[in-house]
Amino acid sequence: MAIDLAVKADLRGTEKVEWYLSRLNDKFSKLSQEKKEEFDQEKLTNPYSDTRILVDNQKSQIKKVLAGIDIGGAELLLADKLGDIDLVIAHHPDGSALADLHDVMQLQAQVLAGYGVPINIAESVIKPRISEVARNVFSANHNRSVDMAKILGLDFMCTHTTADNLGARFLADLLNKETDKLETVGELLNLLKTISEYKEALKTKGGIKLFTGHEDNSCGKIAVTEFTGGTSGSKDIYEKMASAGIGTIIGMHMSEEHRKQAQKYHLNVVIASHMASDSLGMNLFLDEVESKGVELVPISGLIRIKRQ
Repeated sequence: MAIDLAVKADLRGTEKVEWYLSRLNDKFSKLSQEKKEEFDQEKLTNPYSDTRILVDNQKSQIKKVLAGIDIGGAELLLADKLGDIDLVIAHHPDGSALADLHDVMQLQAQVLAGYGVPINIAESVIKPRISEVARNVFSANHNRSVDMAKILGLDFMCTHTTADNLGARFLADLLNKETDKLETVGELLNLLKTISEYKEALKTKGGIKLFTGHEDNSCGKIAVTEFTGGTSGSKDIYEKMASAGIGTIIGMHMSEEHRKQAQKYHLNVVIASHMASDSLGMNLFLDEVESKGVELVPISGLIRIKRQ
């Protein structure tokens, strides 16, 4: 369900995602038998390597789910103590999904191409960053929580880029609908503050924050480019974005180094609360889960807002 929803919401378009899977399957068919055995065959049908079933105890039915943004030992122990949890769903990746986080970052280049950055430039700039992220997560203790879930007998999965795609599509559609009313960054901020997750985040000092630019600045072309695709992209992309006519970026987190580069190229940067933004995408997915008669227990930073 998560994958199907994410493909339909993908900012690249469904045809582009299907083309990507087709090309990967073609490459797989030409591998030697030894290479095929080493290949992660989940990728042949799942275009989002950071969304995975991590523990599957082959239960016949899922009736109650514990869902949160980050799931670690504390949350798994709580699920076990509650006693009637059939499945734990994390947003942020764990296990093999975390180890392969970098693989989804190619999505960023394709999304940028949709906003006018030449694809050859976007791909060239993002590749070093993909390699950097791969090296950074390589030494992590990926299976720590997964091992714990196995011992506790808990089914465990994560929905990362799938949920982020849903959140990004929600924002892109809202911006397209309201584009004629958005002249200034201040008007954009006011629009985003009407979204329930950001309203709730304001109560705990989250919400919306302007990282660069000024509320009186003109928005120019607004791009939802730092919202999906694994993690933060390359700090060198901002010059290319400015050259493509992008004036304002909406993202969910940004390092100080990235912020300075965006400021250098006169981009307005609107950062929507990380937890609220993650919650937006997760809520759109969890609404579908609950529509199947599943009971949900939100935890770990998930701001649960129902839209159905």
